[in-house]
Amino acid sequence: MQRFKNILCVVAPDSDNHIALERAVDLAGNNQAYLTVVKVIDEISSGMKLLNRDFREKIIAGHQKELQELVAPWNKKNRIQSQVLIGIPFLEIIREVLRNKRDLVIKTAESGGLLDRVFGSDDMHLLRKCPCPVWLVKPKSPKTYRRILAAVDIDDYYSPEELKTRHLLNIQILEMAASLALSEFAELYIVHAWDDIGEKAMRHPFADMPEDKITAYAEEEKQRHKQKLNELVTDTLNKLGQLATEYLKPKTLLLKGSPRKEIPVFSSKIEADLVIMGTVARTGVPGFFMGNTAETILNRLDCSILAVKPPGFATPVTLEKREQ
Repeated sequence: MQRFKNILCVVAPDSDNHIALERAVDLAGNNQAYLTVVKVIDEISSGMKLLNRDFREKIIAGHQKELQELVAPWNKKNRIQSQVLIGIPFLEIIREVLRNKRDLVIKTAESGGLLDRVFGSDDMHLLRKCPCPVWLVKPKSPKTYRRILAAVDIDDYYSPEELKTRHLLNIQILEMAASLALSEFAELYIVHAWDDIGEKAMRHPFADMPEDKITAYAEEEKQRHKQKLNELVTDTLNKLGQLATEYLKPKTLLLKGSPRKEIPVFSSKIEADLVIMGTVARTGVPGFFMGNTAETILNRLDCSILAVKPPGFATPVTLEKREQ
């Protein structure tokens, strides 16, 4: 997957970090990329620091030693940096991304607990606010992916500026999905879920529309979406070259219905190991970092995910004043 050059792998306490760490190491090796492994610990309270001036340094040194022991099996062949960060996990991870221009965050997915969520709080913050792609690896994820699902949005009822942003995001998603499918020897599925609002309106009892007109309209809309999806896929994959495209032979599908329902259902049906999708629904709207549709989809997926932001996304998280 020749894309990432400065990877940040996050390990968490009480988690099986080996699968995410192995994937980060392999990815760094294949991309000849820098890899830094970090662990975020809670800030040490001022009361405890007063007990011993060296207390903070000892705590940090202990965590640093554990981190070095964790990466030691891979450090013989790879130059892996390790670092302990202190503070609120998602904030410190994003600040590290900003500070050192990381282009991918990869970590083991947290459990959503009892909140009917697949991903935990810090993971959701990263999905909403991290400026670079976020790869959340399920603890039981296979070492090699068999089926990868790329979800794109080709609806055209947005403003011209929004359409341009979404098109660039779709290209990013497909390029990542194709590259990863090639390196993993995985099946690639490319889907777009569309909810035909026009057909629903025509079927309203007060509309009194003949069934043949409704059917003709629905078929026309289906063909229009199909053509747009095929054009996007063809234009993007042609850049990979004929041999790569012929080897991939991606399965391109239109899913009729709400994306919130259809994408998670289809992902479960094919037993996808990884879903790659965008997480920003609107541009130019202050405080609007991830749309309800994207958030609902992510919280219904029971597999690893690679979440992508569009070019120009600005995180609300900033570096501390002393670092700016």
